[in-house]
Amino acid sequence: MATFRYTDPVLPKSATGRTAEAYAQMAADFGIAEPAPLVALSPAPELFTATWALLRESLLAGGDDTFGSGGTTRTEREIVALGVSLANRCPFCVNAHTMMLHATGDHRVAERVLRGEQPEDPDQARLLAWSRATRTPRAPELARPPFPRAHAPAHIGTALSFHFINRVASSLITEAVLPCNAQRFRAVRSLGGRSLHKTVRRACAPGDALSLIDDPQPGPSWAAGTPVGPAYAALRAAATTGAGLLDDADRTLVEATVAAWDGEHPPLAWNALPDRAARPGARLALLAALAPYRITDEDVAAWKKPPFSDHCLVHLIAFGAFTAVDRIESTLSAHHHAHHAHHAHDARHAEEAS
Repeated sequence: MATFRYTDPVLPKSATGRTAEAYAQMAADFGIAEPAPLVALSPAPELFTATWALLRESLLAGGDDTFGSGGTTRTEREIVALGVSLANRCPFCVNAHTMMLHATGDHRVAERVLRGEQPEDPDQARLLAWSRATRTPRAPELARPPFPRAHAPAHIGTALSFHFINRVASSLITEAVLPCNAQRFRAVRSLGGRSLHKTVRRACAPGDALSLIDDPQPGPSWAAGTPVGPAYAALRAAATTGAGLLDDADRTLVEATVAAWDGEHPPLAWNALPDRAARPGARLALLAALAPYRITDEDVAAWKKPPFSDHCLVHLIAFGAFTAVDRIESTLSAHHHAHHAHHAHDARHAEEAS
């Protein structure tokens, strides 16, 4: 099973308050009582609950027909989660969501995507291409989102949720989803998925996770009127408090580097990466943002010294991770509005012409 690399998390048996409430929702709605990337965040309850809220309201409850134009399917949302995880090179999440696709009953889709092939269904293939492109601000696939406006809260919310969760998983846990890396075998992936089949098929009522959030804010306009908006706003608020762990120069360096990022994975000889001894906090935050799978024990040890605790480390990783998520969100939001404004313009012209 996945193990925790640098923190001693709060497990369900010792959890209290909203952490315990979130664990209860995970067991009931996700079918996984202790999803390791989220458990890694448990030393910071505000991050733990907000991350769960965004995951739940987008991936799990995103099939709700809120806008009356038909909800999305769990298979579609799992394809988005898997596409993002592939783009971010997160083996844990790739394996976990391959199993979740098996849980939906779409076994062929799960295995085709894992082999690097396209889904046979062209709509699913477009959704996979879009989700994989979300890491890259200038990717042409982003200009034409392959879903209607009503599906944006579910699909954009799921994509952003996994851009955050992938970075947390790569930073704070090991890669193994199952003991002895048994998820390498197709039969095991399929069997693991089947064990979650009932939970995946059950309808998940939107909004239940908002009880875990203090003072819910509306969030971004692409999620307007849905619980995804307040969940995203809560995660943004919780994650950005980690900026306070860096001095002004380090914070500026992290934000400026991510703002100029083109979506590529940094080269092994990454000259812009701050020195471990001189600027360990900036180094950790930048790695969490752009290459979390390259965080080493030495990187963490250089920064995590008294008075810094597990709570602080989780917040620093979250700040770095969310700096990248925010960059991605601004790109997706701009394309979403431009695409739908163009469609509205075309619709008006068609109406006038008739």
